[in-house]
Amino acid sequence: MKPNIDYIPTDLQHRSHYLDKAKPFIGKGLIKVFTGQRRVGKSYLMFQLMTVILKENKTSHICYINKEDLAFDFIKTGKDLNDYVLSQKKGKTYVFIDEIQDIDGFESALRSLLLDKDLDIYCTGSNANLLSSDIAGHLSGRYIEIVVYSLSYLEFLQFHALDNTTESIEKYMKYGGLPYLKHLPLNDDVAFEYLKNIYNTIVYKDIINRYEVRNVRFLEQLVLFLANNTGSLFSGKKISDYLKSQKINIGTNQVLTYIDYLVNAFIIHKVSRYDIIGKRLFETGEKYYFENLGIRNGIWGFRLEDRGKILENMVYNHLLFCGYKVSIGSLSKEEIDFVCEKNGEMLYIQVALTIQNENTLEREFGNLTKINDNYPKWVITMDESNTSSYKGIIHKNVKNFLSEII
Repeated sequence: MKPNIDYIPTDLQHRSHYLDKAKPFIGKGLIKVFTGQRRVGKSYLMFQLMTVILKENKTSHICYINKEDLAFDFIKTGKDLNDYVLSQKKGKTYVFIDEIQDIDGFESALRSLLLDKDLDIYCTGSNANLLSSDIAGHLSGRYIEIVVYSLSYLEFLQFHALDNTTESIEKYMKYGGLPYLKHLPLNDDVAFEYLKNIYNTIVYKDIINRYEVRNVRFLEQLVLFLANNTGSLFSGKKISDYLKSQKINIGTNQVLTYIDYLVNAFIIHKVSRYDIIGKRLFETGEKYYFENLGIRNGIWGFRLEDRGKILENMVYNHLLFCGYKVSIGSLSKEEIDFVCEKNGEMLYIQVALTIQNENTLEREFGNLTKINDNYPKWVITMDESNTSSYKGIIHKNVKNFLSEII
């Protein structure tokens, strides 16, 4: 029997970075969970996996449930989900569920369906809390999570058929990496209008509705504050004090709660400070970076004076894409922009627009020379040419940095 796969788009652009992570788990008795901000391409990744499965066996049976499609509005509870999947089962069945967090009690359905050896289950969710509480307690050890980010710089070049040039870097800095932008003109009027609409959808679906938020004005002001202060070090109390100075009287605990909502919806990333000497995380004081720079620029504006912040955010996002666990480094009175760890190995990074200025060069390289270990240390800038290394510290142009999977 030929499966009905009319819903699979014909213009798929494969994202091998994620496919390579998912392929080893096809057919295995684990639930594959793809998390990430709305519109970063989680659904398309599932379509790509469907094509991989069908290429191996054209008669494979696929059950696809899209909770953003009204055709599936009848699936409201975990029992509805369980009953529908079992009704669609035909031998070995590959089950794909899009935006599973919109189904009440889906955790119990997944736990039950996982008992059926003929079902291979994949799902997406647009809330980071999906695993930390909703799934983890029910399916401990029986799922794998793959976080899907906005397009990396190399993916951005691929999607937009661009060469690796300074002009392309500028477009990526301004408009970010939401995949659908490939269908739109990359100009401010069109792209930012689309990005602002996506932002509003995320805020209302994944924050206001999910958490029954009443103080919408405060939430919006908080996001604008974080956009203006991207990459700045703040505590919840400092943010609360600033907002009070703007006649917005919100307590520290509520600030932290709303920040958690933004993190869970993948609008921002919260990055803790790490004591390089004491080798421990500090309990207070974090930096915040945006998952998608296009959304940040769409709601706040793309301003010349923000280029340093945007560059730092862009470097941070690439480190996440490459699989690093990233912290802000604290070294006595000095700050190291990023302390990166992967597979037990460390990497230290400083970010600056340029090191043509002698004082900037001394500061960025000088801070790194104070770290007393033999792990790699890099300075990343917008400077077109890489200068020679200094005491083993490597200077990288951002275009070259973003072109590597490190």
